[in-house]
Amino acid sequence: MSLGPSWNGTLARWLQKILQPATTEEQLLACVSCLALKGHMMSLPFYQKLHDRYDRSYHKDLRTTTSQYQQEKKRSAIYTHGSTAYSSRSSAAHRQESQAFSRASTAASYLQQGSQAYSLGATEYSLGSEVSRKAASAYDYGYSHGLTDSSLLLEDYSSKLSSKAKRAKKSLLSAEEKENVPSDYMVPIFSGRQAHISGITDTEEERIKEAAAYIAQRNLLASEEGITTSKQSTASRQATASKQAIASRQATASKQATASKQLTASKQSTASKQSMVSKQSTSTLQQEEAFEKKSRKVAIREKAEQLSLRKTLEETEAYHKKLNEDSLLHAPEFTIKPHSHTVWEKENVKLHCSVSGWPEPRLTWYKNQVPINVHANPGKYIIESRYGMHTLEINACDFEDTAQYRASAMNVKGELSAYASVVVKRYKGEFDETCFHAGVSTLPLSFAVTPYGYASKFDIHFDDKFDVSFGREGETMSLGCRVIITPEIKHFQPEIQWYRNGVPVSPSKWVQTHWSGERATLTFSHLNKEDEGLYTIHVRMGEYYEQYSAYVFVRDADAEIEGAPATPLDVMCLDANKDYIIISWKQPAVDGGSPILGYFIDKCEVGTDTWSQCNDIPVKFARFPVTGLIEGRSYIFRVRAVNKNGIGLPSRVSEPVAALDPAEKARLKSRPSAPWTGQIIVTEEEPTEGIVPGPPTDLTVIEATRSYVVLSWKPPGQRGHEGIMYFVEKCEAGTQNWQRVNTELPVKSPRFALFDLAEGKSYSFRVRCANSAGVGEPSEATEVTVVGDKLDIPKPPGKIIPSRNTDTSVVVTWEESKDAKELVGYYIESSVVGSGTWEPCNNNPVKGPRFTCHGLVTGQSYIFRVRAVNAAGLSDYSQDSEAIQVKAAIATPSPPYDITCLESFRDSMVLGWKQPEKTGGAEISGYYVNYREVIDGVPGKWKEANIKAVSDQAYKISNLKENMVYQFQVAAMNITGLGEFSAASTSFKCEEWTIAVPGPPHDLKYSEVRKTSLVLHWKPPVYSGRTPVTGYFVDLKEANARDDKWRGLNKAAIKNNYLRVQGLQEGVSYVFRVRAMNQAGVGKPSDLAGPVVAETRPGTREVVVNVDDDGVISLNFECDQMSPNSKFTWSKDYISTEDSPRLEVESKGNKTKMTFKDLGTDDLGIYSCDVTDTDGIASSYLIDEEELKRLLALSQEHKFPIVPVKSELQVEILEKGQVRFWMQAEKLSGNAKVSYIFNDKEIFEGPKYKMHIDRNTGIIEMFMEKLQEEDEGTYTFQLQDGKATGHSTLVLIGDVYKKLQKEAEFQRQEWIRKQGPHFAEYLSWEVTSDCNVLLKCKVANIKKETHIVWYKDEREISVDEKHDFKDGICTLLITEFSKKDAGIYEVILKDDRGKDKSRLKLVDEAFKELMTEVCKRIALSATDLKIQSTAEGIRLYSIVPYYLDDLKVNWSHNGTAIRYSDRVKSGVTGEQIWLQINEPTPNDKGKYVMELFDGKTGHQKTVDLSGQAYEDAYAEFQRLKQAAIAEKNRARVVGGLPDVVTIQEGKALNLTCNVWGDPPPEVSWMKNEKPLASNDHCNLKFEAGKTAFFTITGVGTADSGKYALVVKNKYGTETSDFTVSVFIPEDEARVLQPQTGNKKSK
Repeated sequence: MSLGPSWNGTLARWLQKILQPATTEEQLLACVSCLALKGHMMSLPFYQKLHDRYDRSYHKDLRTTTSQYQQEKKRSAIYTHGSTAYSSRSSAAHRQESQAFSRASTAASYLQQGSQAYSLGATEYSLGSEVSRKAASAYDYGYSHGLTDSSLLLEDYSSKLSSKAKRAKKSLLSAEEKENVPSDYMVPIFSGRQAHISGITDTEEERIKEAAAYIAQRNLLASEEGITTSKQSTASRQATASKQAIASRQATASKQATASKQLTASKQSTASKQSMVSKQSTSTLQQEEAFEKKSRKVAIREKAEQLSLRKTLEETEAYHKKLNEDSLLHAPEFTIKPHSHTVWEKENVKLHCSVSGWPEPRLTWYKNQVPINVHANPGKYIIESRYGMHTLEINACDFEDTAQYRASAMNVKGELSAYASVVVKRYKGEFDETCFHAGVSTLPLSFAVTPYGYASKFDIHFDDKFDVSFGREGETMSLGCRVIITPEIKHFQPEIQWYRNGVPVSPSKWVQTHWSGERATLTFSHLNKEDEGLYTIHVRMGEYYEQYSAYVFVRDADAEIEGAPATPLDVMCLDANKDYIIISWKQPAVDGGSPILGYFIDKCEVGTDTWSQCNDIPVKFARFPVTGLIEGRSYIFRVRAVNKNGIGLPSRVSEPVAALDPAEKARLKSRPSAPWTGQIIVTEEEPTEGIVPGPPTDLTVIEATRSYVVLSWKPPGQRGHEGIMYFVEKCEAGTQNWQRVNTELPVKSPRFALFDLAEGKSYSFRVRCANSAGVGEPSEATEVTVVGDKLDIPKPPGKIIPSRNTDTSVVVTWEESKDAKELVGYYIESSVVGSGTWEPCNNNPVKGPRFTCHGLVTGQSYIFRVRAVNAAGLSDYSQDSEAIQVKAAIATPSPPYDITCLESFRDSMVLGWKQPEKTGGAEISGYYVNYREVIDGVPGKWKEANIKAVSDQAYKISNLKENMVYQFQVAAMNITGLGEFSAASTSFKCEEWTIAVPGPPHDLKYSEVRKTSLVLHWKPPVYSGRTPVTGYFVDLKEANARDDKWRGLNKAAIKNNYLRVQGLQEGVSYVFRVRAMNQAGVGKPSDLAGPVVAETRPGTREVVVNVDDDGVISLNFECDQMSPNSKFTWSKDYISTEDSPRLEVESKGNKTKMTFKDLGTDDLGIYSCDVTDTDGIASSYLIDEEELKRLLALSQEHKFPIVPVKSELQVEILEKGQVRFWMQAEKLSGNAKVSYIFNDKEIFEGPKYKMHIDRNTGIIEMFMEKLQEEDEGTYTFQLQDGKATGHSTLVLIGDVYKKLQKEAEFQRQEWIRKQGPHFAEYLSWEVTSDCNVLLKCKVANIKKETHIVWYKDEREISVDEKHDFKDGICTLLITEFSKKDAGIYEVILKDDRGKDKSRLKLVDEAFKELMTEVCKRIALSATDLKIQSTAEGIRLYSIVPYYLDDLKVNWSHNGTAIRYSDRVKSGVTGEQIWLQINEPTPNDKGKYVMELFDGKTGHQKTVDLSGQAYEDAYAEFQRLKQAAIAEKNRARVVGGLPDVVTIQEGKALNLTCNVWGDPPPEVSWMKNEKPLASNDHCNLKFEAGKTAFFTITGVGTADSGKYALVVKNKYGTETSDFTVSVFIPEDEARVLQPQTGNKKSK
């Protein structure tokens, strides 16, 4: 047990106020006890006063402990000696004060150990004796040193009572420590870290046992030997300290003997008494050691009882957690409590704690029971609450920060406090105090005590860390990192805890944690959107900890139905009882492309796999009471979203929920009688004879939506001992017709959900109670309730502002929705600029107005939008944010450079420098300067020149030493922080400048960089010389040029501090310098500006002048590359115009406007606009005298406007011959009027004139049917539109009018013609791709009976096919067009409505033009030249569709026209145009060109007859030539032999044939494929090498057969076959007729 929360922190202060001389110890102790009780009662917050009865036992224990102390006080001899020693003081008042303080100190020590003494008995008494002994020795120390601060005497005692061992603890009684302890060092009394809250038990006895068990566990952690050694060591140190104190006082007394004998006697008396105290202390230590060993057995037994009690409590708690899984509201609970710290002065200290509870607890930090106000001490305290981790940081601790700190967490379920102590020590020793800077120590002064008893400082480092991760629903994912802890201590493992959005992650079926000894892992077995969030790994080792965080994004799984919505998330139970369970969920971010119509809720009883749908109609509200449950059963739930495309996938199932009243759960036994099965068996008491229950009370409507209404009430006070049930009744507003809602099933719980109510109607409700005795009276009716959603959909967020973060992420902030109730969070979406496609950035709603969107493409531009969500639904989308390019955020600036001395005095110097090349993406906010002395070339230590940052690029350093050499360094700062210091400058000597010419100008800058110009700015020199500066010279050179290439830009000195440099070359890099001049001459040049490249960057905009309708003149500028911190700054002649009375500036978004109030000659100059926090974006506009005149004239026009005319008055003829006069104004309002004037007289609308005004287009028209002689004259349209006027005039006189009148008559005749069939397009020709000529015309207004007839030279042309006029085109195709087709073609179109004709002359020039086009098309259609070998030579040819004589063909060889001969010939054969080269020679190699001339243009085709092409062609020619020779000279039968010879038997057969061959062939005969030799019967002859004879003198049947004549020479062989058929006259009498022979050749 511990003292009340307000007692420990203020005890020391109270004791100082109340310590007055007391007559007895009993009075003092009674006073202290009353103060303790009163302080406790006064410190109770309102929500703890109900638990006051539990705390009374604590005060009872306190009084009991005090009484025991009074009985045992005589056992503490040291206390008596201490009092005696104290009484030796000469001053009576001082003696009374010391006695009172001694009593109060002893009483306080026993009060702080009250509960421990109650539970541990004699052991704690011995501890009290030991502390009293220390206190007595401390009194002696105080007397010898004159100390009166009582808290010093309590330091070691309070530390001994702390629940946690202090670090770097030293004995108070050590002589060495006495020298180092400061005289004003105070340590208030407190007991370390404590937690004050009522336990889970209700009786006083259980609470006492619980406290005793805790104390026994804490005090018995060490082994027996360890305790004995510790106690002996303590006793030894105390005895030694006592002896040293006596020796010290004796030495002091000896030194003072010569001064005062009386004082010497007094010191000796004191030393004698202290010696007696030392002996008594040694005796008491031995008694305490023996008594401690004896009491350890009791402590061990109590520890065993405590462990048993803890096990019982843990089992009971686990069972209740399982039983109440559906419970949402619970009191605060510290998952991580703050730890006590001992730190040195000027160090920082952080107290951390983590608390859980619902609703989310509100945490308040207290110092000595006083709330900490961070605004009262700016910078002293920093309180943060991030993702459930609460932190109190105390900066630069001093002695006043030594106190007890309390973290108080409170919500509607209760309050919980956790305590931690901070002790700030002041170190005095051999260390330099400069080693300690605000919170940073160069020595390891903070230590953590390991279980092995020695101090260690741990360095925790994360390696191989997990990064921002992306997953998809249903996938697995693992987060992990390697944890490196130095030094490494075996068997001392760190505490590792994972958090999601600041809430500890507990292992479950969805997520598992693992620690391998060096790597921590968090594994998701099945990702869900509920797993999305910021994950933090928190590693603690002793008193040291580190943490690392990264975000995990979970995308939606692919929908089974295309276009179906995504899954809802965070399905949980809000309320549960016997009759219904209210389920809530969060709407998904993705609706599938169409709005979500509602949600279906499914339930499943635990232990089964059967899901059933709970609602038939989708509900839109994200809460729903599920009814029809079985009492005592447990259920799980899931939700599905639906839109017009279908039903989406189900959500993750909820945790099991039991259908029980909370009161029923509380009445259940602490242990289940059977293993947990998900079903709870409810038993009720046996009913006794009861009474009719009274009416319920406090009936209210706690929730109302369009789907249901939830009622809640309190049970009646009069209900007997048996259970009661309820009947709910409803009544429409304005009637007294009460209807019972639950007629079939009574309600068992004091809450009920009503369905099937008419939306929009008003109802009242009441409830009756019932039991076995009957139905009671109804409750009071509720107020009228309108059925509908009481919770409104939140309004859309506002001011969406993206800002850069990393190369793949953007931080989006917004203004939270106004007046939003029960806000769940926000969904953020992103879109690539111009894509029109939006993607969700988060799938789990985030709270707060800030979110980091990851996974973006580097360099891509995005826009963002946000919408809020609560149970009623999702808000409308916010407005789209400004586009932002994804790239890394700002950083600290780079060092400045080119430090130079601008002026020097006897004791000060003025420095100048250049702005850093890299500003870190943010505007430079200031500079810091350091300097150091340089003596004999050796630099000294750096010193700060300025405490406050300077905004200029120049600074005067004062208090320097004359003639001393100095070096300087400069660092720049932006909103990110201070950048690195520059390198040391060159050495400058501090001396008075006396030169006559001015110093160098400084702070050179350039702006408005374009491809041919830029503007250079500078500041005047700090040192102007002996006379004022009269002007400046500006020099320029290319960046890489030598120093002798400098050239001046101005011949005469300019007085301005700026110059527009013209005539630059695009892409060239330049540097600039400026020199100042006075009457004495030109000073030295400034530092260089640049290099800068002359170029106009993409997206560069210019200042635009504008004159509005009221004549107001303004300059406008727009920038689309602004950062969130960018601003527009206007200047005239590069001097700020912020306070100018003649100008007015208005900026909004990325646009700015500067308006002239009264533009005049005073406003002449250059006006420039710069955009801060950008890469030099600027533009300017020159208003000179000429521009001033133009703008004033334009302003005058706008003040006194005229109607702007887009088109002046014109006249045109319409198709019927009508005349249309018209003009067009730029724009016309609805009040515009027009007057029509003819020959100075106004005309009005009537039969002759028709007027019309189209104010949308500004067109003004007047129509006349026809023009007559009297209509010649002047026409004017006069306009009046508000105050603007205008007119336009058209003169129609003389030839102009006659021409117009003739055109009108022609158009009228044309209109008449077009009433019948007519030609929309007259006859024309075109050449087709086949080089044919197509005559065509387009006809209109035709019908089925319309005929078309073609003529050539007045002779009708017969057309093969009939025209169907489907496409309105009539054609006549002329193939292979030639000169014979020249003539006049005519086509006539006619029917009963009339006729029309069209003629086309294709003669003379028209024919030539057509023939040229035909030849051109033939030439273009010609194929490429090809090479063909023949027996005579090589032929080059091209194929054309057909050939005309008008197409001229020319051949050339190697650029020279070919001269034709018998060997080289050109010709046309059919469609082939060829060049024949007979008997080719090597001279014929080369490039051949065929030119086809169509009459206007030549078209060439080429071929290269050389190289391999020639060789192949020539070889083929030789082969064909030989083949031709062989064919010509081979042996062949010329003729004479028949195919079949039929002859009568006995007749003579004579056959003769001619053969040819060179050389003459050889002749042989065959019969039936066998050689046939000449004999007397068959005579075979061959004469003169040309004629062969075949003779049979008398044929017989044996001569029938197949005969062949074979001729052969060296070129070939040929065979001629014939058949001989012999017949007998009796068998056949027909005359044979010979047929042509068949020849075969080989």
